[in-house]
Amino acid sequence: MANSKRELFLKRRLRVRNKLRKVNGDTKLRLSVHRSNKNISVQLIDDRAGVTVASASTLEKDLGLVGKNNVEAATKVGALIAERATKAGVSEAYFDRGGFLFHGKVKALADAAREGGLKV
Repeated sequence: MANSKRELFLKRRLRVRNKLRKVNGDTKLRLSVHRSNKNISVQLIDDRAGVTVASASTLEKDLGLVGKNNVEAATKVGALIAERATKAGVSEAYFDRGGFLFHGKVKALADAAREGGLKV
C-alpha cells in the first residue's frame, strides 16, 4: 500500500530530528527550516532552554520578499540568518531540514548561511 505524501514527509522529519538528537547531544543549536508554497522561514533554536535565538523569513517587510518562495529569496533569508546568528554570538549549528529534501530552496538557504559565516 502506498503512503501519502504527508505520511512520507512526517516519516522523513522524524528520521532527521532523531538523527540530530543522537549526534548533537544538546551541545549545538539547531537551524530549523520551514518551507511553504508562498514563503520560507528559518529559526535558530536552543533546544535545552527551549528558546528561539534568531529567526528570518520572507514574511519580513524590510526584505521585500513577502509571498516569494524561490531560490533567490531563500538565499537572502540564509544570508540574513547568518548575520543575525553572528550578532547573537553563534558560530555553529546543526541544519534541521525537517521533512524537506536537501535540494533547491533548502540547499540555497544552507549554502547562503555557510557563506555568511555560520557553520552548518
